Amino acid sequence: MEFKPTQTPRLEWTGDALAIGFFEDVIELTGDLAQLDEKLAGTLKELINEVEFKGAVANSAITRVGSGSPIRKIIVVGLGKPDDLKLETLRRAAATCARLAKKEKCKTLGISFPICHTPDATAQVITEGIELALYQDRRFKSESDEKGAILEQIDLLGLSNTEAAITRARQISAGVILARELVAAPANSVTPITMAETAIALASECGFELEILEQEDCEKLGMGAFLGVAQASDLPPKFIHLIYKPAGIPRRKLAIVGKGLTFDSGGLNIKATGSGIEMMKIDMAGAAATFGAAKAIGHLKPDVEVHFISAVTENMISGKAMHPGDILTASNGKTIEVNNTDAEGRLTLADALVFADKLGLDAIVDLATLTGACVIALGDDIAGLWSTDDGVAAQFAIASELAGEKFWRMPLEEKYFEGLKAIHADMKNTGPRPGGSITAALFLKQFVKDTPWVHLDIAGPVWTEKDNNYNSAGATGFGVRTLVNWVLSDVVNS
Repeated sequence: MEFKPTQTPRLEWTGDALAIGFFEDVIELTGDLAQLDEKLAGTLKELINEVEFKGAVANSAITRVGSGSPIRKIIVVGLGKPDDLKLETLRRAAATCARLAKKEKCKTLGISFPICHTPDATAQVITEGIELALYQDRRFKSESDEKGAILEQIDLLGLSNTEAAITRARQISAGVILARELVAAPANSVTPITMAETAIALASECGFELEILEQEDCEKLGMGAFLGVAQASDLPPKFIHLIYKPAGIPRRKLAIVGKGLTFDSGGLNIKATGSGIEMMKIDMAGAAATFGAAKAIGHLKPDVEVHFISAVTENMISGKAMHPGDILTASNGKTIEVNNTDAEGRLTLADALVFADKLGLDAIVDLATLTGACVIALGDDIAGLWSTDDGVAAQFAIASELAGEKFWRMPLEEKYFEGLKAIHADMKNTGPRPGGSITAALFLKQFVKDTPWVHLDIAGPVWTEKDNNYNSAGATGFGVRTLVNWVLSDVVNS
């Protein structure tokens, strides 16, 4: 598929389908739109009237133009109120148009939308929306269900000289797609071993430095929390550390730490039938987003040093499994009583955060499918955010707004840590049921000593059961775009 920015007016464009964005209740066919409607023998006005199109967000319609027309189909899509126009609105509208054009077997699509922020920003989000909407994961199908013509060319009307923005969008989208594919693949396909192989491939593709710590290396570093989770699996744990270094002196040094449980049985606190155990392949979505961001950043090459870290393992059941009641010692010397083996992600993250904290960085972000409590609090579409630093939290607010990914800042209520205190260890790995996502964040806070830190609980948005604009049913690749925007940000922590 080719994206072509062009100054061709929509009145002169020719091709299979032309998509026009309209603001809500501003459906006036004047100027060039009146000329276009006349050129199309009144088809545009007829479509608007027939479907009672008002231009509200998510409203769309498509129809065939009469024979002999230089345009075969016309698409109208709503953009909402003019004062409420956001980049995410255009991203979703572009996805809607692409899906309609594909369904109608169009090979060429012209997009005519208003500018939001800048031409580059507009071109980027349109490209992202289309790339992500049209991606289909067919790796595990015996036969392709792709039929008929596919979109071959997208013309971005009025957006000439935005080639760099289009390239950036495609690089970011490739990172999102990598994350989707890692999360969607079953646990017999994505394992600690294949995750390490993916890291090796990324290092080769992007020129990263790569360090993979084997079990013996982790033992020498005292990673008792991570290894406690890993000890029941027949597959070896892999502690993965990818490093991107810019050509010159880095403006900032950052770490992205992703939870990497390639399957979570719950351990001896096994997940019961009906608990969603069959979906526990998605418990490495934090690591998937970390790798997806690495892929994008490796091609974008910002002037920022970034460390991509994941302690990857399975949480399984065997005669070697950690028991409820066991006490583990993390690599910073803190002791943890395991009162629930199904709260394993925070144990692996503990040692990963200690490792990152020793690197002398400006900020660390971890992201994880950490708690069901966060899903109960914020639903399936919004991730939780906790931070020890208001400046870094503000950076994420800006980055997520540009990405169209929703986060809500949650409190680090220190007195809730009382619920994690243990009689014979420094802490337990779970607290009381109330405030479960907060106590999980407070647990992780114990393993970051000096570095400004953000924790993202992404348990809700990493998977969707139905098509949703540019997210088909399945893995969403959530987090990648926000992470990339954060790394690229010019805002320096104050």
